Amino acid sequence: MKRILIVDDELLIRDILYDCFSSHDYQISMAESGEKALDILGKEKIDCILTDLKMPDMDGLELADRASEIVRKNVPVIVMTGFPSLESAIEALRKRVYDYFVKPFNINRIYSTVEKAIADVGGNHTDGSSDGQA
Repeated sequence: MKRILIVDDELLIRDILYDCFSSHDYQISMAESGEKALDILGKEKIDCILTDLKMPDMDGLELADRASEIVRKNVPVIVMTGFPSLESAIEALRKRVYDYFVKPFNINRIYSTVEKAIADVGGNHTDGSSDGQA
């Protein structure tokens, strides 16, 4: 089963993403902050991180940096933001973020991107397969 970590300080966004990914049989962990996400990453194997860019304690790009120090394999990070800027998009590219979404986003595109990201890095801790459905 594929495992995703959803990180956003907005409960509504976490709930929308939870509903989407749980309907596709993902195992989901959720965090409302970067610090909580790092705690989860230290304890659980995650195939993909879907994070908000702007959060009170740590932004999504710092989370991407710190996550790479905790996990041994290359875990794709997808950033979402309600405050897009050229600077943050360029910084995301520099940090090798897999993709960058502007809120409000298309939930089907988010799902398809997570599927592709996990397939690209060979994720899925259980059986290594991906059904490729979007």
